[in-house]
Amino acid sequence: MRDAAGMLPLWFRLTYISFVVVLVPFYATGHGYANFLWFSNVALLGTAVAIWFRWPLLASMQIVSVGVLELIWTIDFIAGLLRGGESLIGLAGYMFDEQIDLHLRLLSLYHLAIPWILFWLVWRLGYDTRGWWAQSLLAWVILLVCYFFTRPDDNINWTFGPGETPQELLPSWLYLILIMIGYPLFVYLPTHLLVDWIIRRMR
Repeated sequence: MRDAAGMLPLWFRLTYISFVVVLVPFYATGHGYANFLWFSNVALLGTAVAIWFRWPLLASMQIVSVGVLELIWTIDFIAGLLRGGESLIGLAGYMFDEQIDLHLRLLSLYHLAIPWILFWLVWRLGYDTRGWWAQSLLAWVILLVCYFFTRPDDNINWTFGPGETPQELLPSWLYLILIMIGYPLFVYLPTHLLVDWIIRRMR
């Protein structure tokens, strides 16, 4: 018998938390602590909190943040598998880089599961429509931290340019403003509208 709406099986909660507990020290050692500023890693950790405390707003923030982007990552990863390690857009290209420790790459397979976990969460816990603008505020803070406290060469969350390297066409501050507008308008809002519509249809 399925648990009542808003409840999450204890085995699921413990499994997810255990995975995060294992991943964090590996990532911290292999990639450095700045790596946790990536929106995907923020979503991984935020989802752990949302799961443990059954927090609809936090789960809703994470699905608008990475729900669609992680599906794109999945497509890019599968394309890389089919193309002998050559991804389509480079988003999952590091998964085929043999210079990166295999354990780190295997742990990164969480990208495949996280959008489905998040959708299941907002279905069980309820979708909080405040999630998209709350995530926008959080993203602005993270992008500012990335801009002022991380190296441009790391280009975390594409803060300094689209893709792997910083852009040089625009002043860096202007590009920052554009992506601070772009993430909410072109990623979070459309994802919010889509998830809200699907959840309403399912209800």
